[in-house]
Amino acid sequence: PFPKPKLELPIVLGEWWNRDIISVLQQALFTGAAPNISDALTINGQPGDLYKCSQQGTVRYSVNSGDTVLLRVINAALNQQLFFTVANHKLTVVATDAVYTKPFTTKIIMVGPGQTTDVLLTANQKPGRYYMAARAYATARNAPFDNTTTTAILEYKSATSRPILPPLPAYNDTNTVTAFSNQIKSPGKVDVPTKIDENLFITIGFGFFNCSPGPRCQGPNNTRFGASMNNVSFVLPSRASLLQAYTNNIPNIYTTDFPATPLVKFDYTGNVPRGLWQPIRGTKLYNLKFGSNVQIVLQDTSIFSTEDHPVHLHGYHFYVVGQGFGNFNPSRDTAGFNLIDPPQRNTIDVPVGGWAAIRFVADNPGVWLMHCHIDTHLAWGFGMAFIVEDGVGPSQKLLPPPVDLPRC
Repeated sequence: PFPKPKLELPIVLGEWWNRDIISVLQQALFTGAAPNISDALTINGQPGDLYKCSQQGTVRYSVNSGDTVLLRVINAALNQQLFFTVANHKLTVVATDAVYTKPFTTKIIMVGPGQTTDVLLTANQKPGRYYMAARAYATARNAPFDNTTTTAILEYKSATSRPILPPLPAYNDTNTVTAFSNQIKSPGKVDVPTKIDENLFITIGFGFFNCSPGPRCQGPNNTRFGASMNNVSFVLPSRASLLQAYTNNIPNIYTTDFPATPLVKFDYTGNVPRGLWQPIRGTKLYNLKFGSNVQIVLQDTSIFSTEDHPVHLHGYHFYVVGQGFGNFNPSRDTAGFNLIDPPQRNTIDVPVGGWAAIRFVADNPGVWLMHCHIDTHLAWGFGMAFIVEDGVGPSQKLLPPPVDLPRC
């Protein structure tokens, strides 16, 4: 729903470690501590001019004056939300997570891991060279993060000037993120579920597992970091996949007692009692009838620290009908839900110390993981899964596995 751009460019934002990344994760899981932060951020695989020895490989894009370019910005970083901007140019947001949005113009976008944002850029500035730049949006208190800046160059053809560096928000600039995300809406009126059949309230965030001091207890105060949803730290199955266990009725792989609300109510974003710091481990799933209208409120918690979490639901796009800060208050906050033109996404950045409400129709049968898209948080147990049951007709049933499906 916009004039065809002259050029499309994928802009893949990433992280780089000078060590093998699997060994970085394995070390963190062994010690129970946070993983080493990345050594560089990248745009299309290159760190850019602001790092030592990387100028030769800096990504460059040539444009003609007047060209409109579609930038498909993808955050493929493992552990970091990122701000992105282009010096002296405005960005018109036209899609998020592969769904068109009502266009709006901004200088800065924030993209969480697993999210995509499509923006139009018109080369309407004085011919020259301009940096694209990305750096961290980091919200966890006292947690180390990669504070470097990655760059690529947008250059008008025949320009030879030194590239101009854009200003970027402060690393913890939540106001800029809120102003940006509040503008994302569907292009017009959409069919949002209003009669809710399944209303879930899910607390999300960190926890700690108590353990004896030693090499495997290097988290805060001789603990091991954990993460959970409704105080359940998700354990991925090892003998069979969840879908295989569900379709073949394999016992003792999972249970279907994931709680629809926290078992204990508390001040989620205030001082959390120590007795609630340790989650329980389990592979707990939640059953949904085919065609049921589902609402989920995701509530950040302040154990260790509040943090902005990108939560991804497999198998679905959902409507983001509301977001806010502090503890969700159904009597006050539900009245402010956008049921006219909310954005449709598959990954929602739950605000730091806040909540997000999503709605969808459970019309895709199967077993679908919902998890934080920060890699470490998933490894610590920040996940759960839905079983969406078959409906009645053939188009409402899970397809059988293909004959050439490799065996586990």
